[in-house]
Amino acid sequence: MARENEARVIARARRGARKLLVQALYQLQINSTPWQDLYHQYTADPEAAGADADYFRELLKRIAGSREELDATLALYSDILPERLDPIEHGILWVALTELSDRPDVPFRVSISEAVELAKRFGATDGHKFVNGVLDRAASALRPDERGP
Repeated sequence: MARENEARVIARARRGARKLLVQALYQLQINSTPWQDLYHQYTADPEAAGADADYFRELLKRIAGSREELDATLALYSDILPERLDPIEHGILWVALTELSDRPDVPFRVSISEAVELAKRFGATDGHKFVNGVLDRAASALRPDERGP
């Protein structure tokens, strides 16, 4: 029972970090701000209480430093060129692709599910369908052993 509670707390904290990431990555795309400034800005906000600040920092730093690489990967699985994507969906896809490629401790289904929920909450009307399709293709390639045939 204690492990289940701990897992729920971790899941909730990471969900909060992903939400902050989407907001910070939107700002990064619109107003190229150093990731360190974004980190301090978003972790100082009372809305960040309960979010996993270490997870937020790790992914923000990784994504900010590898946007071109992430876009090259994204282009393999998307019918829309990365530079034509809505900034919200673009940021959500960066987060999920980073988890799929760099965080084997996060099950691919969790990455996809969290991304779809973020797209439903913050994205365009049918953006979640697009995000789901792109990430489903990416998971097949990036996590073939976990994904299965």
